[in-house]
Amino acid sequence: MDELTELAARFEERRGLLRAVAYRMLGSLGEAEDAVQETWLKLSGADVGAVENLTAWLRTVVSRVCLDLLRARRARPEDPVGVRAPDSAEAAGPDEEALLADSVGRALLVVLDALGPEERVAFVLHDLFAVPFAQIAPLVERSPVATKKLASRARQRVRGTPAVPAAHLGEQRALVEAFLSAARGGDLGGLLAVLAPDVVRRADEAALPPGAAALVRGADAVARGTVLLGRRARYAQAALVDGAVGAVVAPGTTLLLVLTFDFADGRIAAYDVLADPARLAGLELAVPGPVAPVAGAGSQQGA
Repeated sequence: MDELTELAARFEERRGLLRAVAYRMLGSLGEAEDAVQETWLKLSGADVGAVENLTAWLRTVVSRVCLDLLRARRARPEDPVGVRAPDSAEAAGPDEEALLADSVGRALLVVLDALGPEERVAFVLHDLFAVPFAQIAPLVERSPVATKKLASRARQRVRGTPAVPAAHLGEQRALVEAFLSAARGGDLGGLLAVLAPDVVRRADEAALPPGAAALVRGADAVARGTVLLGRRARYAQAALVDGAVGAVVAPGTTLLLVLTFDFADGRIAAYDVLADPARLAGLELAVPGPVAPVAGAGSQQGA
């Protein structure tokens, strides 16, 4: 086996880790694959004979590629960070990307997309892949102390600040999760179980097909309307919206819709479907629970 073939084999062993890092940094499977490929090109042209930890070296390279892409993305004035123009759910990526977004968490991807490039890199590497701040600092051109502050700010934005007590937060999240599950499955009975009899659904015009009513009242009418629009529920996940339990509808990191809820007597009393870009831009979104590190990420440190 020649040196390049052996190097390619070692790279393939780490491809999954590199793709996982790149996807969480970029939120796009296509861009993540491109970043991994660029990492291979850099590896194949480098002298790595003296590299003691190839995994760490590759992770650093792919992270630097991602950081450059994030900075370029932020510099484009036509593409404001954190808010993408809503489009149809049918324009989403292929099934593989949809499954990957589900596994990572759509709410997390949306919130990460609102972070600055350096904050995102610091948070992803440290909180999700257990990389020490001393190793991240040269990447983001900060001291380890300043890098720790970057990750801390990002962590606060990801977690958000709940506006209701923890016990109520749990109850509300359970209702929203049940609502979304029933909507995904077209389960009319499941929707009726969580909707108050006099529930009200309000929606921005941009969220509705032509001719659909912006205001719908009553559990049966709201449930049937939710089933008809249920295709979008595939891309929905519970989130904190201005500190309360709501939901984001996001094919990939494309924020399509936000749902906000009112609760009463253990049921959903009303919900709003927000699609207007100006309204979406004014919302503070967060993840309604702890963000787990990527399985096995810490074990890669000395590989």
